[in-house]
Amino acid sequence: MPARLILNADDFGLTPGINRAIAELHQAGVLTSATLMAGGPAFDDAVRIAGSHHGLGVGCHIVLTDGVPVSPPDTIPTLLGADGRTFRPRLTHFVRDLLRGLIRESEIECEALAQVRKIQNSGIRITHLDTHKHTHVFPPVTRALLRVMQTASVGALRNPFEPAHTRRHASLKRRLQISLLNRFQAGFHRIIPSSLTTSGTFGISATGSLDAGELRTLLQYIPAQGTFEILCHPGYNDAHLDAISTRLRQHRETERMALLSEVPVMFLNPQSPRLIHYGEAFGELDQPRLLHSRDLPPGGSGAPVPPPPAATANEKPNTD
Repeated sequence: MPARLILNADDFGLTPGINRAIAELHQAGVLTSATLMAGGPAFDDAVRIAGSHHGLGVGCHIVLTDGVPVSPPDTIPTLLGADGRTFRPRLTHFVRDLLRGLIRESEIECEALAQVRKIQNSGIRITHLDTHKHTHVFPPVTRALLRVMQTASVGALRNPFEPAHTRRHASLKRRLQISLLNRFQAGFHRIIPSSLTTSGTFGISATGSLDAGELRTLLQYIPAQGTFEILCHPGYNDAHLDAISTRLRQHRETERMALLSEVPVMFLNPQSPRLIHYGEAFGELDQPRLLHSRDLPPGGSGAPVPPPPAATANEKPNTD
């Protein structure tokens, strides 16, 4: 059986232009999956698009830094920044406080479950979870998300680690960052059974540099067997994106064009991987697939999920 490949776009729901790009790419047959931001300014537009594109797998892009929570702020105080309303704006501050034990794991679980429930309550069947800035490489987040998966019957979690041979074209700074994060790889796989994640994810080190040539190289790296993901951030660099604080602007257009030009070429190879979304590979979560996890307590979380406050609906996240 040939390898299976998931082509996933992050930041679904961030702007109408990103949503439009995702819809167009899926219609063109070069994108199979997208992860939706429950607190994104264009959430309702994304829900509408998901409802009219039934072959598009939709996951939840869990945001724990650089954005606005779905939960009432007073229920997740240790997740918030100095203003007491939004998450810590910098990933480094989130990681520092997480590793110091200043962020409660129960609050991570509560907020992540609130984001998942908001999407599910919109009528979308969530295929998988991933995280903004890949925060689930860290064990407290990994554990919390596994409990959320059990509670909400979500069948898969992104493997946030990239095969080493695909990172050689990244900048030195990016390679050093990924090398540091890879120290958590063994711990991640102790928590997450292999039945709940892919064989690997490509494109992590290429964020911000994924042009046609880079994508062509990544597609050539896909092994002959296994289930893999390529992540990307396509979109339109428009007025809506100008209102968002993000380092990915014109490059979203570059990634959109790269997908349109390179994925069809891949199909010329008779041994090319089969394109799928997470739901086709993993389905919903069932209890037998949890038995190999050492860190999930029996019975799941049981944490209450507060309703999302309407007051935060129009606040602007800062995102990549």
